[in-house]
Amino acid sequence: MPGFHFLNRYFFPLLLFTLCLSAVLLFSNTATLSQTPLSNTNSDSSLSLTETVRKTVLDNGLTVITKEIHSAPVVTVQVWYKVGSRDETPGLNGISHQLEHLMFKGTTNRPIQFGRLLSALGADSNAFTSYDQTAYYNTVQRDKLEALLILEADRMQNAQINAEQLATEKGVVISELEGYENDPGYRLDREIMRQVFPNHAYGLPVGGTKEDVEGFTLEQVEDYYRTYYRPDNATIIIVGDFETDAVLKAVNQHFGTINAIQPGEDGGVGAGLTDNVWNQTDNLPKPALPGESGGVGAGLRDNIRRQTDNLPKPAPVGEAENNFIVLEQPGSAALVQVVYPLPTVTHPDVPAIDVMDYILTSGRSSRIYQALVESGLASDAGGYAANFRDKGWYALFVTTDPGEDLNAIAQVLQEAIASLKNQGVTDAELNRAKAQLKAELILENRDVTSQGFQFGANHTTAGDYRFTDQYLAAVAQVSSQDVQRVAQAYLTPQQRTVGFFQPTQIQEEANRGIGQFSKTSEHFYGESPVDPTEVAQYLPPGVTDATLTPTQPLPERLTLTSGLQVLLLRDRSTPTVTLTGYIKAGRANDPSQKSGVAELTADNLMNGTQTQDALTLAQRLDDRGINLDFYTVREGTSISASALSPDLSSLIQTLSDVLQRATFPPDQLELSRQRALTDLQIELDDPATLAQRTLAQTLYPKNHPFHSFPTPESLSQITRDHVVQFYQTYYRPDRTILTLVGDFDPQQVRSRLEQEFGRWTATGKPPQLTVPAVKLPPSTVQVNRRLPGKSQSVTFMGNDAMNRTDPRYYAALVLNQIIGGDTLASRLGTVIRDRLGLTYGIYSYFQTGIYDGSFVIEMQTAPEDAQSAIANTITLLQQIQEQGVTATEVATAKRSITSQYPVTLAHPDNLAQTILDNQVYGLTPDELREFVRHIEAVSVKQVNQAAKELLHPDNLVIVTAGSV
Repeated sequence: MPGFHFLNRYFFPLLLFTLCLSAVLLFSNTATLSQTPLSNTNSDSSLSLTETVRKTVLDNGLTVITKEIHSAPVVTVQVWYKVGSRDETPGLNGISHQLEHLMFKGTTNRPIQFGRLLSALGADSNAFTSYDQTAYYNTVQRDKLEALLILEADRMQNAQINAEQLATEKGVVISELEGYENDPGYRLDREIMRQVFPNHAYGLPVGGTKEDVEGFTLEQVEDYYRTYYRPDNATIIIVGDFETDAVLKAVNQHFGTINAIQPGEDGGVGAGLTDNVWNQTDNLPKPALPGESGGVGAGLRDNIRRQTDNLPKPAPVGEAENNFIVLEQPGSAALVQVVYPLPTVTHPDVPAIDVMDYILTSGRSSRIYQALVESGLASDAGGYAANFRDKGWYALFVTTDPGEDLNAIAQVLQEAIASLKNQGVTDAELNRAKAQLKAELILENRDVTSQGFQFGANHTTAGDYRFTDQYLAAVAQVSSQDVQRVAQAYLTPQQRTVGFFQPTQIQEEANRGIGQFSKTSEHFYGESPVDPTEVAQYLPPGVTDATLTPTQPLPERLTLTSGLQVLLLRDRSTPTVTLTGYIKAGRANDPSQKSGVAELTADNLMNGTQTQDALTLAQRLDDRGINLDFYTVREGTSISASALSPDLSSLIQTLSDVLQRATFPPDQLELSRQRALTDLQIELDDPATLAQRTLAQTLYPKNHPFHSFPTPESLSQITRDHVVQFYQTYYRPDRTILTLVGDFDPQQVRSRLEQEFGRWTATGKPPQLTVPAVKLPPSTVQVNRRLPGKSQSVTFMGNDAMNRTDPRYYAALVLNQIIGGDTLASRLGTVIRDRLGLTYGIYSYFQTGIYDGSFVIEMQTAPEDAQSAIANTITLLQQIQEQGVTATEVATAKRSITSQYPVTLAHPDNLAQTILDNQVYGLTPDELREFVRHIEAVSVKQVNQAAKELLHPDNLVIVTAGSV
């Protein structure tokens, strides 16, 4: 769905997966494991990250960047415009974001919601606005590539923007912005950025402000479109399974005739807005960088909504403090954020700054995490370096309990920085940071969509799609002296801006408002949505309902001596491995009155084993850039891991150690309990989380395992004995499944897995979970949960439904796609979002698992619009249940699902998770291929029968949380 995107360190610069492993391993810790790497990957130090990338510039100035990758039958087509919030000014703040939304409203040739067209193509489609650019990206099966080119060329020159659409979409944008306002961290960050960049557009919110959005005129938006959406200000990125020469011919055919200067314009880009937009800020005062005189942000201090006159300020370490912000507002946890200005993305200091950042904030072994989280002062701490066309910044953030001394937290941050500046960094820290940086960037970019992002960000922000090559070479040369030098140059107290968020209220107000639902008819809408036949007539020629024949290789399934199940799928397209796992040890298994045991157990697995303490475990993984995480859901605990191929041995060995030999040290358990209590406060202050939790507790009776959630009381009562008993009872090989996808030798991996897990033992029969039946309420019930300080309400509504093996499952998926599977293309999206403008986003889904789950609809609205949106949603469900859906709707939904399926599987994380889920739910490995055939076999009759049996519009549980 359209929205603005924040570019952090993981987004830019992005790495291609062709990065030679010799460069990565060069910086690995010298204390390597003795095992032979489980990989056949060949290293070639001569490889360039952009060796096979081709850049073409058409006569009208359009830049085309292409890269062929034939590992999967998918392709991404992205259009990047060199315009973002950087080009705005107060009064027009957010116009780039507003235009991005309107670009989905159709064209003069295709006056229809573009989301419906993209969904019909099965596209994984979205858009974002950022500081330096606005981008539209679509990933599809390879046979839909030209269709995307036709659609993007159409909206580059023929976007249909009128007063009615602008008025409706303003409401959607305001809903989006106010949704962000619900987050105290967003509010604090916004005020800090205004202070850091008072005279530059980077200090403005990327998405704009409500006041500015309400003031946009049709003339302003049309002028902005004509000014910036033009071929000489755009870049097309195409990555995936195609032939370059043929694609370039198609690009020239569809885009080559678009004029660089639109009719009626007299000048170049921006000519029509010179009176309204900062002209690249060349002549504006700039924030003082190291070595310059003057402060930052003094002109804005009196304009920020805050009370700071009599509040204590953080004590600097030997130098004068400059800028300080305190927000005292309703919220949950206390926050500290510190921001320093940095240079532009192409500055030669950027690689050293990024290495410095990883030393300070990346991973459990990082300095700031150790100083704040491991010490018990904070529940979370981290940071990132952001560098853009004009400027950059370095941000550090801390989440802690409301009772903590925020001045002390800020002091610890400054002391950690001062230590680095004064004493430098060790060789081990330097090598670890480089290994983490390189591995993380490779692992983040294993799919064609992310690689397209790399080229787009490189070209639009750094001015050269090959920038990452230069960046990597520079990172390799960073020394410990460089890290110390950039810390001394940029992380000075005079330049930093410190922000505190001090919550004034951390509990929801007492009014739950439980009662029977009384439907309002305000803005009632009872007509049918857009007929899918209208969608078909606007699709580009040559688009058919045909789906590529599934050729996905199937995983090998084996059972180890211990009973642990493993699924292996070799994929040599990238030098990486992805490991997913599942243990039947979820929240549903929590003992009575001890909700939270499952989560505390998972959270403490990495806190020490019989052979390694927590820091040793963390350093072992961080030294190689290995990711290994455990998180608990209601039916189980999930394992998520990824690594470079040569590090698979270390990953397997570490996983084996923590699953079989975790020791749960008391001091670490107590720290994790405190973090869990803080996290719970944050969750209960989030309208979406609170509404979802309340829905489950209202829908399921108290004796149902899905009813229970952790509370402060239950978490406080859990002892180490409870955690150890849960671990010994539920962490068993016969309750565990592992999936491995990537570049490895299957025979070696089978041997290593048997070696590590084959002797894992379990006694007695595995415990069984009792799940009682769920009855629908006699009538619809509505629950209101009011949270102070929230701008938007979040509503969850649903009823009990089915499990994954229910024979109605595939028909239900098709039904859901029609109802709300895609917020821009579904009935709910068409009515509630597009026509009525009541919500930024509305979705529906069937939450299925081993046991019966629920059918859920979720939406975000302004408080005054919640009842109208709910009423119209119920009416729509009643229409579908009573009147059914059409054959054309079913055909369109099936095409969308089956076309998007191979796109989803093209990402190794999704592929591994799908294989794992199929095994967890008792399906065969063939389901990986058979899924498409199951969907294709669904009939209209089956969908309408599923609607009658699974939708209960008169027996819903409706929960609205936030400002209600």
